[in-house]
Amino acid sequence: MSESQAKFGADQSVLKKESRSIPVDLSCYNPGQFDRGAGVLKEGLWLVVSLILFRLCPFGFSKLKCTVLRALGASIGRNVTIKPQVKITFPWKLTVGDNVWLGEECWLLNLEHVVIGSNVCISQRAVLCTGSHDYKRRTFDLITRPIKLEDGVWIGAGCWVGPGVTIGSHSVLTLGSAATRTLAANGVFRGNPAVLEKQRIIS
Repeated sequence: MSESQAKFGADQSVLKKESRSIPVDLSCYNPGQFDRGAGVLKEGLWLVVSLILFRLCPFGFSKLKCTVLRALGASIGRNVTIKPQVKITFPWKLTVGDNVWLGEECWLLNLEHVVIGSNVCISQRAVLCTGSHDYKRRTFDLITRPIKLEDGVWIGAGCWVGPGVTIGSHSVLTLGSAATRTLAANGVFRGNPAVLEKQRIIS
């Protein structure tokens, strides 16, 4: 038996001793005090517009997209670039600064507020996820926490930023990394969970 197999067996033994007999029951799921932030008509309008203009349209049309987002309650700064197939859950829970780039297929899953500072780059297929679940409760209750990206942040392609995370000014989250906690300013972070690799020096 290999060392990894022995460790797995030991872990399983501990889990069996500590496990409880109460199973998760998703039929009892509880979203708690979650507020979608808009009525059915407004959300329905956004679903249609986002499908046509943001998801299916092969062109950038950044100015038009910014105008639509502002009309639906988002705070959008100047010179914001929005590439094709960007997904935004709730525009009315979004604040974006100046000179921001949203790359192809990035997903702002903003069940709670997402605040993006100025001069921020969010690369292709990155995910900002403000929602999770309470795995300690049989009802798998919804948990939402805001995300903040301070000025000058770069979120690399395929990265994931979790609920309640703040990424400090001018930090970098490198390709495919996951930020599960707040990251300090001026750092280059890598891995899952992301750890500081070095300082970011800008010349």
